[in-house]
Order: sequence, then structure tokens, then C-alpha cells
Amino acid sequence: MPRSKKKIFVLDTNVILHDSACIHQFEENDIVVPITVLEELDHFKVGHDTLNFHAREFVRNLDTLSGDKLFDGGVTIGPGLGNISIKLERKFHEDLAINFPANVPDHHILNIAYYLAKETPKTPVILVTKDVGLRMKAKAIRLMAQDYRNDHVENIQSLYSGHRIVNDVSPDLLNRFYSEPFTIDASELLPIEDDLTPNEYMILRNERHSVLATFDGVQRRIKRVDKIPAYGIISRNAEQTFALDALMNPDIKLVSLSGKAGTGKTLLALAAALECRKLYTQIYMARPIVPLSNKDIGFLPGDIKSKLDPYMQPLFDNLGVIRNQFPESNPKHKRIKELLEEEKLVISPLSYIRGRSLVKIYFIVDEAQNLTPHEIKTIITRAGDGTKLVFTGDIFQIDHPYLDIHSNGLCYLIDKMKSQKLYAHVNLEKGERSELAELASNLL
Repeated sequence: MPRSKKKIFVLDTNVILHDSACIHQFEENDIVVPITVLEELDHFKVGHDTLNFHAREFVRNLDTLSGDKLFDGGVTIGPGLGNISIKLERKFHEDLAINFPANVPDHHILNIAYYLAKETPKTPVILVTKDVGLRMKAKAIRLMAQDYRNDHVENIQSLYSGHRIVNDVSPDLLNRFYSEPFTIDASELLPIEDDLTPNEYMILRNERHSVLATFDGVQRRIKRVDKIPAYGIISRNAEQTFALDALMNPDIKLVSLSGKAGTGKTLLALAAALECRKLYTQIYMARPIVPLSNKDIGFLPGDIKSKLDPYMQPLFDNLGVIRNQFPESNPKHKRIKELLEEEKLVISPLSYIRGRSLVKIYFIVDEAQNLTPHEIKTIITRAGDGTKLVFTGDIFQIDHPYLDIHSNGLCYLIDKMKSQKLYAHVNLEKGERSELAELASNLL
């Protein structure tokens, strides 16, 4: 079978800021980095955010490849890979000058790609950018453009839900879940057993009865799941019961909860953390800051607390729901206030935990759909002994300008971790906030 024609990929800055190791993902094809991209990366060098890390890491990696030919023909990236080169600025091509002002950095990247396409007509030239606007501009001048797809989850329709319904289960089998040891061997559910994923949840039912259960991938047994309250919060449906089971199981070190607004993701995670607090030295709840219109929080008025409060308020709202179940004189109401004052319960922007050692912490990351796959990996790889990580989010409500349903970190996590014994996932489908909220979520 003949090998496909070698291509030239021109990288936009946002691709590198998304994945600093991206140059190793293009196989034997050549890569071009416009000098404008290096100038933009220079603005991101200083700081502690993931973008700053990627900017520094890419420039360091590029420096190790440096040679006389980096600006003249390119240098090899590695065995089995193509060449990488840096292209200097060129006078705006006459085909672009009318429609694309030269004071926009993206247009300089577009200009380099256009020149390459014109000068190498027999070699496909493809602009790789996560900016859909720039992709549209490229297509307007008949230049091939595509998103960076290395960490995409392609088949979203079949994304792992974490639970299933099993019909026509025999009454005798269901009855056995109500006598010790409240489990059955997974082989008794053949042929379902061959398809089960560790910590997958099930509604086992027939025409008259049903049982909530989960698959223990270590012991290869299916065990009953009971409805257990968490710090006064009681599950309202089977999915929430599954979620609380995963959230309060110390053997499951990594949990993800997905679902639309009002399904109870954040509330359940926080309630479970409070219920299990004696197993951990600290409860840490964080969310990424994705400012409106992609502006930095510096444009907001006030001190740093005033700037961050609007982003953190939803987390405090959920904490208030839990606390207000109890009268002020109740020890559980008072304990939440004490945990906050003693910093045993911390609510903070996600960027504030960078560099921290996560040992014996119940760590909840809210709005995880606004994280990149690399950011998800960075957080998980910091987990020390005794730490439990929980990621919650709605994969259909993404605020990050360069992420979508295929490329966000939460979908990536669900897809890659679904078969692991330390991991459980539950997709919450039924809204429980109110009848009005459910109606709006479904219809608007």
C-alpha cells in the first residue's frame, strides 16, 4: 500500500499553548512555525498557569533542536518524524492584503501559510489552529485548515455514561441481593458480564422489581447499592444514588460526574466530601477561571477577592444549601463554619493550587469541561497518598474559547479512564433543581 503524500503543517500559537508536545504528533510530516508564533509565545513565558508552562516548555524543546537550518529548510524532530522550521515575516501577499489588516498577528500566520501553499503546490499545506475564526479565514482563501485533533474524543454519542439498565433479570437473582453477602458473582449475568466496566452501575430489573447495583472489577462480583444520605443530602434518583456511592467509596480514587445544570453534580460532591471528611486532612474545592469574553480578570474592578468572588460564588451557594438544612444550633451547621475558619474546607480558584502537594485531600474540581486534557492530567498526576479526586462538569456548556465537546478535558478523562479499577463515572441526566429549571434546560 503506497504511503500518503507528505504534508506541511503550519502551527498557530493556540495549538502550542494547548499542547507543548504537539510537534511529536504529526508523524513524518513537516512542521512550520511562523516567527509571529514565537513572538506571541514570548508574552506567555512568565506565570504559573498551564499556558505559561506550555509556552516555556515548547521554546525549551525547540532550543534543543536548534541549528543553522532551523531557519533554512528545517531540522529533524526525531526518528520517524518530519522536519520543523521557523519562517520569518514576509511582505503581505497581494491576495490577502485587501481583506486582512497587517496589524493582526493571526493574519501574519495566515500569510506565511498562504505563501507556502503557493510555493509548494504539490505538497498539501494545512494550517492547524484551535481558533475557528482563523480556520474560516483560511478557507475563504482556499487554504486548508483544521483543528488540532490529537486529544479529541471522536464518538461523543457513545461516551461512557457509567451506568446501564439490565432488563428481564430473574426474580430469584434479584432476591439474592437482599440476603448476605448482598452480592452475586458477575458470571451469573452472562452475557452482560463480558461487557461490564469496573465500577459501572446498573439498574437490574424485571416487570415487578428492581435493584441498584455496581460491578466490582477486582472481585468480579456485582453488589447491591443502597441509598445512603451524605451530610443530610438524600439522593432523589438512581443516578444520584450511584454518584454518592462512588463519591463516598474510599477505594475509588478518581470520580467524574457529568450532567446538565440542576442535576446535583456539585452539591453531591461537596456533601459526600463533608460526610467523609474524617478520612482526609482537607477538603479542597476549586474551579477554573474562564473570564467573560476571554478577558483577563485584571479588567474587573476591586482587589483580588472582589475579582474572584463572582467565579467562586456558585460553590459557596452549594455549601449554603447543605448548611441551611440544619438549624444554626445544630453541630453540623456549626461544623461547616469551623471547617472554613480552620481552612480544613477551602474554596478557591484552580490556579491557586498549582505546585501544591495533594496528600490525603478530598479534591473537587468543578466546571472541569473548561480544562484541557493536559490540565486534567497535571492535576491527577499530583495526587498523593490518600487523595481522592472528583471532577464535575457539563460537557455541553463549555466557556473556554479553544475547547469544544470533542477536545475538553472532562470528555478526555471519561474516555481514557473508563476501564480503570480506581475510577468511576456517572452521567446525571435528570434535573432535580426544580420543575421550571428542568423545563428550561430541556427546551431553551
